[in-house]
Amino acid sequence: MNPYLNRLQAYPFQKLRELFADIVPATQFRPINLSIGEPKHATPDFIKRALIDHLDGLASYPLTAGIPQLRIAIADWIARRYEIERPDHDSRILPVNGSREALFAFAQTVVDPCLGEPVVISPNPFYQIYEGAALLAGAQPHYLPTQAENGYRMNFGNVPEAVLKRTQLVYVCSPDNPTGHVMDLDEWRTVFDLSDRYGFAIAADECYSEIYFDESRPPLGALQAAQQLGRGDYKNLLMFSSLSKRSNVPGMRSGFVAGDAELIAKFLLYRTYHGSAMSPSIQMASTAAWNDETHVVENRRLYTEKFAAVLDILKPAIAATMPDAAFYLWLAVPGGDDIDFARRLYHDYHVTILPGSYLARDYAGTNPGRGFVRIALVAPLADCTEAAHRIVSQIAQY
Repeated sequence: MNPYLNRLQAYPFQKLRELFADIVPATQFRPINLSIGEPKHATPDFIKRALIDHLDGLASYPLTAGIPQLRIAIADWIARRYEIERPDHDSRILPVNGSREALFAFAQTVVDPCLGEPVVISPNPFYQIYEGAALLAGAQPHYLPTQAENGYRMNFGNVPEAVLKRTQLVYVCSPDNPTGHVMDLDEWRTVFDLSDRYGFAIAADECYSEIYFDESRPPLGALQAAQQLGRGDYKNLLMFSSLSKRSNVPGMRSGFVAGDAELIAKFLLYRTYHGSAMSPSIQMASTAAWNDETHVVENRRLYTEKFAAVLDILKPAIAATMPDAAFYLWLAVPGGDDIDFARRLYHDYHVTILPGSYLARDYAGTNPGRGFVRIALVAPLADCTEAAHRIVSQIAQY
């Protein structure tokens, strides 16, 4: 048995089930679950139709590199979305089965455990796939706390040079899960400069890039930042994107990676052996999704409406602010005990949210998620506002 499996920690939602195992929630309230970041808006009909119309694709084996139509659609979308030079669809684009699978597999591709105690850096709190990918690749995770006092930035100035010399991969998430922070050009410049100096690869997780609240100010992307800084070769950089949140198709498991052509070639080689080609039917539906923006604008409108309504309810009771992007509220709770707050909210008001400490690790004597909860505004507007009223009632008990 792979000994690295013993280093994996329980997933946050397993911890949540255990936390609530002995609780009988108040029966006068219907349950509202805002703990999981699973999109609940309807899948657009044209995507479903494209899938159905190409079910004959199930009769053939797919190529790991994907069909040209999909790679072209992705390259065109990148050029439109980020207003940059169109990346070559043959050498710089690779379709993947959702960003989660690719973020994990990429670590297995680039980490060389034979080089001696390799390190993978990630934000803290973080998406737990980063940690699992690092551990199963034989690397040591190094956690960079992203806290309110540092603007939720990854402060690489706090990383010892001895650690940077061993670093082979850095995960960044922008817009960030769970804080919603979007990296600016200076932050990208720091990461690129360090990559040049120490040679590590950069995995830029951008699965929330299309959930933002000002149509005139879309979040800065990794490839966009690279081009603005004169790095048109995207050296050591891959961005990871997904249709799950953008187009409300989490069940399709469809995304892409783009960037450094040499990294793409090695990742393609790994994935050819890994057996992770995307279904031809899914590829055709994905092509249709990347070619349309109207449904994405409407998707953002729905999230903006929910944030506005929920914040109007919460603000008189607690300091609650709009994130830069993504669909999470990262809320500091009264009393500073996120686990107790989540238990009491579930017991008293049948609302499920996620303790922030479950998304972070104790590091250097602190857990940067402690005292916060993550609230995913994925449910219908009526459920989100009802949950907000119940949260205010819970706050009043402190």
